[in-house]
This record gives sequence, structure tokens and C-alpha cells, in this order.
Amino acid sequence: MISTTQLDALLAGGGDVVDQDGKKIGGIGQVYLDDQGGQPAWVTVKTGLFGTGESFAPLAEATVQGDDVHVPVTKAMVKDAPHSDDSDGHLSPDQEADLFRYYHLDGRGVETPLFDQDADRNAVDLDAGTSGTSADSVTGTGAGHDTSGPDTDDAMTRSEERLHVGTETTEAGRARLHKYVVSEQVTETVPVSHDEVRVTREPITDANVGDALSGGELTEEEHEVTPTADRVVTDKETVPVERVQLGTETVTEQQQVTEEIAHEEIELEGDDPTTGGTAPRR
Repeated sequence: MISTTQLDALLAGGGDVVDQDGKKIGGIGQVYLDDQGGQPAWVTVKTGLFGTGESFAPLAEATVQGDDVHVPVTKAMVKDAPHSDDSDGHLSPDQEADLFRYYHLDGRGVETPLFDQDADRNAVDLDAGTSGTSADSVTGTGAGHDTSGPDTDDAMTRSEERLHVGTETTEAGRARLHKYVVSEQVTETVPVSHDEVRVTREPITDANVGDALSGGELTEEEHEVTPTADRVVTDKETVPVERVQLGTETVTEQQQVTEEIAHEEIELEGDDPTTGGTAPRR
């Protein structure tokens, strides 16, 4: 809270009003006191060409640094604040309500200015006939301000979501080769041979009579032959028959994606007929 002693020093030093970002707004004009507590409530700031205009800035939570007073609002908001042409040096309840409404403050009565550094009131225009209006409707040229949070600038930004579609490679499964042994019956036909024992008798002739008489007259003899036969023998060998490899190939197909996106819309709202009703804008 700024004390009366601090204000005396400020007004005597001809300091400036500085906004919350450290930007100079203008020179100190008048200081208005609270009707109830007598504490400094408002300071007028010399703005406009050659400092001929005065705008109101709140002294609630303001601080003094040297010859300057730092207010917790932006320069743009002060410049667009309601002006005053209070020839009687006092703010009416309607004027006061306009200021509290503009700066989003709790209303309290304000009486005559503590000090006037500049008697020029040619550029002020907040009179009793324009009560209940904001800065824009009073001056006709003021910029809007943020009523939903900390003050930003004189415009709002409309944003929307944009859908970006791409692909990423993920594991879709696994494939593997497995080799195992299967047994089956194979039938082959092969020729086989064998000997058969046969007795051959031939009569005695002049050609074989000699062989027939070579032995004794009456003897015992044995003759033996060994017959043979083919036996089927099998043998198995392992031979390579083919090579099998496991690989992948890329197949591209078209797939549709549906997603919900959001966007902001800005509408003009107001009860004043000059606003032209509600006009949605995108």
C-alpha cells in the first residue's frame, strides 16, 4: 500500500507511472483517495500526444521506486482505460464503477484528487453521461483486454489441431523354420536269382565210355553241389535335396485412418446494437 508520505515525494518529483513489465506509461497526473479509508486509490497517467490525455490506473498493490510508481497492469490496459472530465475534481459513482469494472476490482468510493500536476483536461472523455461502459465503448478506439486471466495483448489467438498421419514399424508376429524327420515306407522291385539242383542222366556212348569205366566196377560215391541264391540287401545314405530359406518381403496396401480433432472458434457477443449481434468467426 502506498502511503501519503510516499505520494508527496512522488508528486513533488514529477515521476512517471510504470507498468508491470517495466515500461513507462506516462507522467503522474492526479492521485485520488478512497472515500472511506482515505488511502490512495487511483492515479491518472498523462498519455496521448504530448501527454494531453489522462487515463486512470489503480494504485492497489502498486509500489514506489524512486520518483516512479509501478502499477500491476500493462501499459496497453492503462492507455485503453476510461478517461475523465471531472470538472468538479471528483469521480461520480458511475465513473468509479466503470473503472472498477474495467480493472476487475471491488468497488469503493473515491473522493477528490489529492494533487493535480496538470490542469489540462482537454483530452479526457469519461463523464457521467457514459456510465456503465468499458474502455472500448467509451473511447471508440480502445483495444480489448483479457477478462479471463492475466492481461496479454489487444487480440486473442485462435488455435486448432492439425492431424499428422505417418507410420511406424512395429513387430507384427514371428515366423520360424522348423525341420523334423518323417519316416515313410518305400517299396522297390529288384531281380533276385537262385540255383536249383537238377539231376541230369545221359546214356553211355562212345564219347563218354572212358569216363564211365575210370572207376571201379562196383563202388560207392557221393557227389555234392552248392546252390547259390541272391539275397536282397538294403543300404541308406543321406543326400541333400534342396535348400530352404526364411525371409520377408514388403507389401504395401492402403488403409484409412479416422481421428477426432478440435479447433477453437471466436464469436462476437454483446447487447449493444452497434455490435451487429453475434457473428461467429473461424
